[in-house]
Amino acid sequence: MRLLFILFVLCNSFLVTECRRKNVLFLVSDDMRPEIAAYEGQDFPSSIHPPMFTPNLDALASKSLLLKRAYVQQALCSPSRTSLLTGRRPDTTHVTDLFHYFRRVGGNFTTIPEYFKMNGYEAVGMGKIFHPGYLASDNDDPISWTMPYFHGTPNFESRENSWKAISDDLLKNEPLIDKQIADHALSTLQKLAPAAKSGQKPFFVAVGFHKPHLPFVFPESFLQHYPLSEIRLPNNEYAPVNMPKAAWFDYTGLRLYHDISSLNATGAINSTLPRDVVLDLRRAYYSALSWTDSLVGVVVNELSKLGLENDTIISFFGDHGWQLGEHSEWCKQTNFELATHAPMMVHIPGLTDKGMVTEQLTEFVDLFPTLVEAAGLDLLPLCPDDSTNIGLCREGMSLIPLIQNQNATWKNASFSQFPRNLNGTNIMGYTIRTDRYRYTEWVKFIGAPTYKPEWNISFGVELYDHQKDPDENFNRAFDPSYVQTVKQLSYLLHAGWRLALPSSGKDNYSERS
Repeated sequence: MRLLFILFVLCNSFLVTECRRKNVLFLVSDDMRPEIAAYEGQDFPSSIHPPMFTPNLDALASKSLLLKRAYVQQALCSPSRTSLLTGRRPDTTHVTDLFHYFRRVGGNFTTIPEYFKMNGYEAVGMGKIFHPGYLASDNDDPISWTMPYFHGTPNFESRENSWKAISDDLLKNEPLIDKQIADHALSTLQKLAPAAKSGQKPFFVAVGFHKPHLPFVFPESFLQHYPLSEIRLPNNEYAPVNMPKAAWFDYTGLRLYHDISSLNATGAINSTLPRDVVLDLRRAYYSALSWTDSLVGVVVNELSKLGLENDTIISFFGDHGWQLGEHSEWCKQTNFELATHAPMMVHIPGLTDKGMVTEQLTEFVDLFPTLVEAAGLDLLPLCPDDSTNIGLCREGMSLIPLIQNQNATWKNASFSQFPRNLNGTNIMGYTIRTDRYRYTEWVKFIGAPTYKPEWNISFGVELYDHQKDPDENFNRAFDPSYVQTVKQLSYLLHAGWRLALPSSGKDNYSERS
């Protein structure tokens, strides 16, 4: 009944004589934490963070379901994207690094663009959707697309500088790679529009922007939105009290750039970069983020010019968060809130036009079933415990119930993880985020062919109470007053994501009824 209701609403909202399948514009940003104006407030207080210039993402958010608390399944590009694109978690895809391809190590899983392709869509990809390269994706998972893939060419990027503001005049003849991707998106939409408008061939167009990933390269004019006088240092420049060593990442990705390595930065716990360097990096990140926002606007506005705005679902997400000197930490590659929390929004014409916001805990594995249901395709069954040989299933939940009722019964936790090698031992940090707490256990991990944690071999435990400590500055795992909380959260973490689902989400066929 739910699916039939949605199709009725979508078809009748625009007084069309026949119900055409909705197109999908699938937008991705790299390393974008949810620091856009639509998220301002408790997560990014104005006393520390500057007003963000993100008018285009804010406009999209105003007509979307905005997910204020969406969490990635792993804070690293390839594992996060693989998880989202297959709708399965890293322990199922077996992708936890940048060098393994899910079809080789996990299973021949159907991806989001592939499923739309199977349902008669023109599936077109450009920029960074899958993590690129042969090892990570067999060069962008060719089976997922119906047309040749477009990458673009990086300009003005090198290992010399972690950030660079390029004169706008120079960019007239040598556009940055994300501008090339945006231009290709426009030409692609223009090419696909006639068949889509006639109902002959709907499209699934995936546009992946590279920024604000390092190096932070952007047009110089974007610095005007962030005067240096408005940039603040983080208010927590030290690692959490009682943090286990396993929780730390030495921000290798940033230290690879010559301007940072020349500072003799070690990435050691509680070692900080010079004040002026931190301020410059934060300002450059904000500017690169706003540059991406401007390109999102260019692409989304093209739908209106082509008369496709009422027939196109739009999703946007950043593939994970990013640390900008908080805890003296940089990059992603941790289980902290700032690394696992990322922006996500979904616009469905006729359903979200007035905008809606949810504070429910959501996960990136929820996007696949959401887009499928919004487009009116056959719904995905819940994956069994072992889905290695099952091509199509889900480990998340469709977000449509939150669109129909923002107080709908929903999952009570989100789950993320991150691998480490500690003194030659492979370990995995499993983390659970509930409404109030983040709880993490770092345990020994057995890889292929078992892929299982050994919960009884621990390398550290973390508990952060977000009601008292939203910046995660104090690990309370061994505080006597939290003994029962630790016991309860440990049980939920070991039980896993299935226990966190409401009863409706556990039924393979409940979403069809």
